[in-house]
Amino acid sequence: MRRTSFTDQPVTYGSVGGTQAADLLYYPPKGYRPLERKVRLGSGEDRFESASAALMSWGVQRGSGIRVTQVEEGTGVQYEGIEFDDDGTPRGMREHRVEEDVFADDGTPFIRNGMTAVLKIPFGPFKVSAPCRVVYVVDEPHRRGFAYGTLKGHPESGEEAFLVELRDDGTVWFVVRAFSRPANGFYRLGYPVLRAAQNTYTKRYLRSLLPARSA
Repeated sequence: MRRTSFTDQPVTYGSVGGTQAADLLYYPPKGYRPLERKVRLGSGEDRFESASAALMSWGVQRGSGIRVTQVEEGTGVQYEGIEFDDDGTPRGMREHRVEEDVFADDGTPFIRNGMTAVLKIPFGPFKVSAPCRVVYVVDEPHRRGFAYGTLKGHPESGEEAFLVELRDDGTVWFVVRAFSRPANGFYRLGYPVLRAAQNTYTKRYLRSLLPARSA
């Protein structure tokens, strides 16, 4: 079977970068269900660096039992995402940044803007294919992460962000933010099952970077 390329496909939703909005939980994109969950990972610079490195090499997905396949840099539009004011007002598109290639200790390339992948998600005896594109990357001194948006063929439509934060008190937190809805009528019929699966994987995400898992 010929390998399918998703690099030239648009994402399947309109509010690209919307997971950065401060008021996401109160004013999500119309028709979408918002989500935010967080867990403390520990404290200190070393913990922040190790958790960030795992996050940026697909450690959350792989640590949750998801296979990450067909990873490609992409050749289409490289989404930078939207910048928001503190009150949630969109300020415009982020300024394009030139990124350097960064690799994990095992040689795995770190996640970059525009990268595409197909996630193979276990669902009972089956594996569901979920194509996605990285729509923005956060690389700040005390905050790192990325978000991906759904591509055609994903059971959901929306965006999911994964962030590791080193806070002023020295604690390290992992934050998951998302907005989503079923991709089409077929998945809307099974929405309760889809939502339960999302909740299950969100819990797995939150456990994936805990010290006992990532040591």
